[in-house]
Amino acid sequence: MLQGDNLPDVSLANSHSPRLVRFMDIELELAPDVLVPREETELLGRNAVARLYEQVGPVTIIDMCCGSGNLALGIAAAIPLARIWGADLTDSTVALARRNVERLSLQERVLIRQGNLFAALEGDDLEGRADMIVCNPPYISTARLEGDSAHLLESEPREAFDGGPYGISIHQRLIRDAVAFLKPGGWLLFEFGEGQDRQAAALITRAKAYEAVSFAHDAQDKPRVAIIRKLGRSIDDGRVR
Repeated sequence: MLQGDNLPDVSLANSHSPRLVRFMDIELELAPDVLVPREETELLGRNAVARLYEQVGPVTIIDMCCGSGNLALGIAAAIPLARIWGADLTDSTVALARRNVERLSLQERVLIRQGNLFAALEGDDLEGRADMIVCNPPYISTARLEGDSAHLLESEPREAFDGGPYGISIHQRLIRDAVAFLKPGGWLLFEFGEGQDRQAAALITRAKAYEAVSFAHDAQDKPRVAIIRKLGRSIDDGRVR
């Protein structure tokens, strides 16, 4: 299944009203040049929330490649003590995410930054502080976007889909660079394309910075979300190093 599948129902009352979509029990505005949230990303979000429920006290979260802000805002709505930094690259995506933050009145807990992956967070002093990083990166290969997946580019931007020659270019950077921002024992959850689970597992193993990976499966029982923890958990509260 490609990143373009499993589109949710989108409402449009009239030509002058914003397009709206439900995601993780919140309502978001959409824009023509920003990725529409998919069911697979809600799988990511709900797995993130399930692990955050186990945390005690305030949590610091990074939503990398935040798009419309759907993951950051869905998690913030579910976890009242979460403070979240979202980041994305393009002007239109960042502008939409900020509108959605205001739409849900979450400006005090959700901040949106602009830049190339973790470079967007420079100056926020988040290194070694994140309890969790979530990411829905582009994961369709450039060749497929120029072939059987070209239809996706008719209504959504290339940046939302193009994962490089093998579809995992952003995953490589994410897995490598997240280490510096996560606390010991911090969570990293990210989405990937159908059939990319072995590639994801290999990248995680190669990083030598994480515990063994587990996967969340979609309705067709296909692995679509990787769930890992940074090494170094303490023995406090029953956890092991």
